Amino acid sequence: MFKIIKPGLKTTIQDNGRYGFYHLGVPPSGASDKFSYEIGNMLLGNPLDSAAFEVTLLGPVIEIYKSTVIAVTGAPAKVLLNQKEIPMWEAVKVVEGDLLEFSYHSSKTGVYTYLCVSGGFSLPKILGSRSAYLLSDFEGYLGRKLVSGDEIAVSEPLPGAFKRVGKSLADTYIPAFLNHVDVQAVMGLTSDLITDQGVTGCLNSEWTIQMESDRVALRLKGAIVPSKESPPPFGSGGGFASVVDMAYPIGAILVPNDEEIIVLLNDATSGGGFISLGTVISPDLDLIAQARPLTTIRFHAITIDQALAERKERKKKMSKIAEMLK
Repeated sequence: MFKIIKPGLKTTIQDNGRYGFYHLGVPPSGASDKFSYEIGNMLLGNPLDSAAFEVTLLGPVIEIYKSTVIAVTGAPAKVLLNQKEIPMWEAVKVVEGDLLEFSYHSSKTGVYTYLCVSGGFSLPKILGSRSAYLLSDFEGYLGRKLVSGDEIAVSEPLPGAFKRVGKSLADTYIPAFLNHVDVQAVMGLTSDLITDQGVTGCLNSEWTIQMESDRVALRLKGAIVPSKESPPPFGSGGGFASVVDMAYPIGAILVPNDEEIIVLLNDATSGGGFISLGTVISPDLDLIAQARPLTTIRFHAITIDQALAERKERKKKMSKIAEMLK
C-alpha cells in the first residue's frame, strides 16, 4: 500500500486509457504523456497498461507500506527517498517505512511526472480502465484526484522485480521538455470553412498556450484565423465559426473564434459544433500534453501517409527500447 501524506497540486491514477466509449461521451483519459508512462512500466517489466500515478507540477509525499520497485519518469522533478534524491528514468527499490517526496519540478518545462510501481496499482477497473476522469461520476479514486489520507493498494512485485533495480533508460532516449514545441498535424475535417489566409496564418505563426489549459484541452492564442463569411449551415448555431455538431478526434484543432484555437486532449468532449482545422498526429500528443502555459507551439501540416509513417516509426522506437530494457 502507498499512503498519501500530502497530495501535491493534482495527482491522479492513470493507465493507457479507456477505449470503446467515446461515442457515448466518455473520453479515453489515460496518461497524458504515453511515452513517459510506458517507459516507466518497461523499466519495471510491467504490462504497458499497468496503472501509475500521474503527478501534475507539484508532487505528493507518499509513505511506502510495501517493499517493491518503482520508477519515476516524465517531466523533470526532484524526487527524494528518505530525504535523499533518487534518479528518474531508473528502477529503484523501496521498502516498508520509506518516505517518497516529489519536492518540485527541477526545470521550468514539462507538466506531468509518472510514478510507476512493479505490478501496478491494484484497484477495480471502470469501463475496462484504471484511468481517473475528474469530470465523471466515477466512484472512488477514478472519479477524483488523490487527497491526504488516501491508501492505494499496490500489486505484489512481479517475479524478478528486484533484479531490475538499477536498470535505466539511456540518456539518448530521454525526451527533452522544451519551451517551444513543433507539432505535426493533418489538416482537414472542416478547414474548408476557414479562409486561405486563416489556414496560412495558423501554420506560419507561433501560438502561445494560455493558463486555462488542462487535460481536457490546450487553449492557444497567436494569429488571426478568420472563417469564411458564408451563411452558417442550418442547425449549426448561427455563428461563422459553427458547424452542425460533429465528432471530434483527440488532437482536434478547433477554431471557436478567429482569435484563438483549442487542441483537444485525453479528457476532451467527444463532439460539438466548432470548426475543426485539422488534427495533431498521435505521436505528437505527448509533446503538447507536456507543454506548460506560455510555451509556444508551431504547427506543421503533413499528409495522412506521412502521419502513418510517423506512427510506425514511434512503434519501432518503443519496440527497440522494450528490447533494450528486457
